[in-house]
Amino acid sequence: MLKLARFLKPYALLVLLSVVFLFVQAFSELYLPALMADIVDSGIRNGNRAVILATGGRMLVVAFGGVLAAGIVGFCSSRVAAGVTRDIRRAVFASVEDFSSAEFDRFSTASLITRTTNDVTQLQHLVLMGMRMLFFAPVMGIGSIVMAVRTGASMSWILVIAVFAVIVLIAGVFRIAMPKFRIVQKLVDRLNLVSREHLSGLMVIRAFRTEQFETERFAKANNDLTAVNLFVNRVLTIMMPTMTLVMNGVGLLIIWIGAQHIAASAMQVGDMMAYLQYAMHAIMSFLMLSVMFIMIPRSAVSADRIAEVIDTSSSIRDPAAPREMRKDLAGVVEFRSVSFRYPGADEDVLSDISFTARPGTTTALIGPTGCGKSTLVHLVPRFYDVTSGSILVSGVDVRELAQKELRQAIGFVPQKAVLRTGTVADNIRAGKPDASDRETADAARIAQAAGFIEKMEEGYASPVSEGGANFSGGQKQRLSIARAVVKKPSVYIFDDSFSALDAATDAKLRTALDPVTEHATVIVVSQRIHTIMHADSILVLDNGRIVGSGTHDELLETCGLYREIASSQLAMEVSE
Repeated sequence: MLKLARFLKPYALLVLLSVVFLFVQAFSELYLPALMADIVDSGIRNGNRAVILATGGRMLVVAFGGVLAAGIVGFCSSRVAAGVTRDIRRAVFASVEDFSSAEFDRFSTASLITRTTNDVTQLQHLVLMGMRMLFFAPVMGIGSIVMAVRTGASMSWILVIAVFAVIVLIAGVFRIAMPKFRIVQKLVDRLNLVSREHLSGLMVIRAFRTEQFETERFAKANNDLTAVNLFVNRVLTIMMPTMTLVMNGVGLLIIWIGAQHIAASAMQVGDMMAYLQYAMHAIMSFLMLSVMFIMIPRSAVSADRIAEVIDTSSSIRDPAAPREMRKDLAGVVEFRSVSFRYPGADEDVLSDISFTARPGTTTALIGPTGCGKSTLVHLVPRFYDVTSGSILVSGVDVRELAQKELRQAIGFVPQKAVLRTGTVADNIRAGKPDASDRETADAARIAQAAGFIEKMEEGYASPVSEGGANFSGGQKQRLSIARAVVKKPSVYIFDDSFSALDAATDAKLRTALDPVTEHATVIVVSQRIHTIMHADSILVLDNGRIVGSGTHDELLETCGLYREIASSQLAMEVSE
């Protein structure tokens, strides 16, 4: 939790102001019983109206000061809690945004969402309540005990018993409930994961009629979380009735013992009433501290989870002194004996990959599913770093380039088309935020997206729903391609991004791309022979290795695997 204390520094003045007024509020609470005792013993008992009015006036002033101080403390604590949690969310988001694919493999999406929402909310409650209680409760507790002893020293043993009972209760609850807090947060992660998978895969679930299985899966995650929460809440609910029992017992004991002292003329009525209030203040202060002792461990779990995200450095980092791309080799992509394995894996996914893709040419990758095609192209924009060997873009090792400069030079179209909420134009302009309307329309035309966009009622201002759910797979792919085209990069990477297009649209799109990519390097991953057969160079991958290289005609003669893929697809087309 101390790792997140730095987020309080910008609000140090508000925290200090809050502490000052907490002391004012505590003074008000401690002074009022003494004034009340004066009214009872010196005013009412002696029938002295002047004392009653004067002391009552002071009580009004002190009470008003306490209310004002409480209001200022509430304002300061709310402001600090909201500001700190805003800054923490911003830090978590910035850290996640900097993550490489390796870090996303480590933290699940559901867990990151939980840490950004539920865990941050736990910290907000801690800051909000902590600023009000963490300083106020000790001052009130110690002050009440001191004032109680001054008022009736002979009854101090009652307070000792009460405080001891409260401490034992808090320690017991703390010992039982603490281990469950981390379990609760992990179960929230699990529930979020199940919910997210259910919602994102709803169409598949309905298609295969697995609703019952998903219902049982969700019910298990929900019931597990509910069971742990019920256990924790049952333990916590013991506190309030027990504390009420202690407070009422102490009150009865004070009145009984106090009455005997009054009968013996050893104590006045007002002092006994004041002592009773001080005792209640002391017990309530320990109750407030007990609440904090429960909140702090639970929030500490959340703080550790948040700090884990913030303190996790991306495995892909910019060099201390980035180099600039060579203009004479602009767009050249070169693989030199590249091997790669995923973090924690035992075997390489790619082994000894070497080839060069040059501007004005198209290099295609084809091979069986799982042979490493997508992994290979993910290494170019440094989504992962190579295990051995090197990848050069524009004559410079990608690890020696600033990530921003490297990715600015690449137009990457992923295998799964991803659209964000907004408008169609917003999604295309994601490749170039300052693109004009004309550039946006030209990119859509080249990507064969202009036809369906212009048929929409609002055209390029048409809304895109979450995940692009209001567009078909082919439409989403074409919008993703338009996003890369509007960028006008020196390197285009198409990771199986024509798979949802029909043959006619595929052909039209490739024809429209030719003049745009005339001076750029194009790397295409595809499973379809028709998409890549006109490429200048085709690389055939199998088990992470290049087993064939050449043009379509050359590979038909020299590469058995390519010939097998081509014959199966062409034969299928003939039979159709």
